[in-house]
Order: sequence, then C-alpha cells, then structure tokens
Amino acid sequence: MKAPKAVTNPTFTDWQPVDGKPACLYDAEPQNVLADIAARILTDFRQLPVNPGTLQAQPLPHTLKGAPTNLYTSTTEQSFNVTILGQTVHLTAIPTSYTYTFGDGTTLGPTPATGYSIPQSEWLTTDTRTSHAYTDTGNYPASVTTTFTGTYSVNNGPPLPINGTLNLTTPPITIQVWKTERALVADTCEQNPQSWGCPGTEPQ
Repeated sequence: MKAPKAVTNPTFTDWQPVDGKPACLYDAEPQNVLADIAARILTDFRQLPVNPGTLQAQPLPHTLKGAPTNLYTSTTEQSFNVTILGQTVHLTAIPTSYTYTFGDGTTLGPTPATGYSIPQSEWLTTDTRTSHAYTDTGNYPASVTTTFTGTYSVNNGPPLPINGTLNLTTPPITIQVWKTERALVADTCEQNPQSWGCPGTEPQ
C-alpha cells in the first residue's frame, strides 16, 4: 500500500481501523486524495450542524441597573462522520473561545471563559469573569458567539488540524433591566396589598 504524499514516514498503523485490517485511500489517483480533502475541509467543517450551545443569565429575565448580571454559556466538543470524495472523514469541533454580546453596545472577548452558575444568594452582588453591569434600564438582546477549532482524520488515519475556525452565535435572550426605588412605608404588603411597592400597585 502506498500512503499519500502528505503523510510523513507512513506506517500501516497510521491507517489501521478499529477492526484491525489495513485501510487505504481508494481513488483513481490515491496520492492526491488527501491533498484534495485538505483543500476543501474547512468548507465542509463550516457546514456541519454544530450546536452553538446556550446562553444563561442570572437573574433572568429581570436584573437591576448597575448590579452585576452573571452570564455564562455551555457547549461541548462535537464529532461527525461524513463522506468526502468517497472517503470516510471523522471531524471534531472543539469550542475554544467565547465572545459575549450584552446588547447595550458592549462585548467581552474573545475569552476562554465559559462562565459558571452561582448561587441565588450571590445574584446582583457577585462579579464573575463573564458578568456585566447595565448602566441604563431597558430590554437588551444578549448572545454569545463560540469559536470552534477542528480536527479531521481520513479512513481512521491520524487526526490533522483544520486550518480555520467556525464561529456560531446563540439565539439572543432578552434581559430586562430595571431600576430600584426606596421608600418608607407603614405596612407590609400582607397587611396592606395596596401599599407602595407591592405587586400590582402603581408607582407613586
């Protein structure tokens, strides 16, 4: 068996599938197949149905003006098997960095930080690496763009890096930013449901 020219010091173990039988590239000109796949692999990589993950916010949907709102994302490494030029190609998409768009004209990233969930008792008081404080009230569409790098292997061969990246953005979530007001009241909402600040009452 003759390996493609792009493989340095080839051995049968480089091209041995899980069933233990030697594998080869099959084409009229097998020496060109790996180069042809490499020439188009980025295009195929960017067409994969990679899940961009999700964006979470604490608290949600309402947060307070000037307070830290914790945002974090979750996504995973994802693998796909496809056929390219008659060959079986295994591709892996690896999340490597994240760009947070907060919806008020500010962004964070690219950063390797995915962020993380924090206890409810820490909402609005704890700054995290991916938290954001809104300076004005309003409704803001927040999202995160994940940058994936990738590898591919042909017919169970060694993994090769993909020269390029894939950027995917989550659907936006709406963060409603409110402001707080303080006042002295004579009764609690249980004692007087119509008291200032109680649910369903109009601001005075």
